[in-house]
Amino acid sequence: MAKLPLEGVRILAFTQLGAGPYAMMLLGDLGADVVKVEDPILGGDEARRVPPGTIEGDSLYFQALNRNARSFSLNLRVPEGRELLRRLVRVCDAVYCNLRGDLPAKLGLDYASLGRENPRLVCCSLSGFGKNGPRASEPGYDFLVQALAGFMSLTGEPDSPPQRCGVSVADFAGGLMSAVGLLAGLLRARATGVGGDVDVSLLDTAVSMLNYMVTWWFQLGHKPQRFPRGAHQSLVPSQTFPTSDGYIVVMCMKEKFWQELCRCLGRPQWTSDPRFATFADRFAHRQELLPLLEQEFRLRSTAEWVALLRGRVPCAPVNDLEAALGDDQLAARKMLVDVPHPHWGTLRQVGCPIQFEDAPPRYRAASRCGADTESILRNWLGLDEPSVERLRKARAI
Repeated sequence: MAKLPLEGVRILAFTQLGAGPYAMMLLGDLGADVVKVEDPILGGDEARRVPPGTIEGDSLYFQALNRNARSFSLNLRVPEGRELLRRLVRVCDAVYCNLRGDLPAKLGLDYASLGRENPRLVCCSLSGFGKNGPRASEPGYDFLVQALAGFMSLTGEPDSPPQRCGVSVADFAGGLMSAVGLLAGLLRARATGVGGDVDVSLLDTAVSMLNYMVTWWFQLGHKPQRFPRGAHQSLVPSQTFPTSDGYIVVMCMKEKFWQELCRCLGRPQWTSDPRFATFADRFAHRQELLPLLEQEFRLRSTAEWVALLRGRVPCAPVNDLEAALGDDQLAARKMLVDVPHPHWGTLRQVGCPIQFEDAPPRYRAASRCGADTESILRNWLGLDEPSVERLRKARAI
């Protein structure tokens, strides 16, 4: 087996709750040595206490987001703790944090504070709103960002209140974006010998995901709206349809799929109907077309429609969580993995979505708070027991 692509990369991660830990988990799966720095006074990441499934100092929520992370206790309130941070960054590649945008500079976690210790250091910050602007000092969370970025105004039925996506899409997308930013910074540092700051925000990420809707708005004054059953903004049919026992999503994102759908429905005459000939025609006449399609889809079960359409017209059943996890595609891709844990025995988790053919991802349970402090001090800095004990007495660790 080849080495994992990020083996040898050392990251000090000041992470909490969801977005930042998700980014670091992905990099850890791919071989990075992610050391989660936790405040011993506060008992570590608040995620360790999020229900359901909690024990003293740990939770299933924490384990789901911090896989592979080692834990280092560090108290930045005391001089000895701040000096220890400076020593640690000399042997690291990156410092990562997902704190409020104004905090990296205040806590000395930015390049201006640490670059003199290690000019190649990459300091990546993921925050709700970035390091500058009127919201920089405000905490940012997924729900708030979905509201601010307009996501909620686009989600749900036309006559329903605005809806939050049931998955923390802003958090996870922000985590992914920050991981990309950190890796880009590392590549530049290896090429030039100079690191620097990487500044990523949840709001910036969410607005970037509006993408084509923003272009439509500025160029055409086109205001996106909510269509029934989650329908696409301009392509018909691309939405959810009720079946005899559930729901199916059908997406005719190309003209050939519309033609094939008509054949599967036994309605080939629709392909020559001038009302339904093109994307623009079908959108203009959607009030006539959609009732016809709904009538057809109600005649069979979801499973029957999937069996008929799969491989011919893009489609999917609307699964609940149990059905989604039972899809044979996930098994083929090894996306559900078992991770040994000292309390829960085996944790069944979602695996890494980035796969290298010759180097499978690494999966290890997240450490207890501060469990790796001594080994890191010994292996990274070569400290002996008396030196470690002095740091303990100073409450630096």
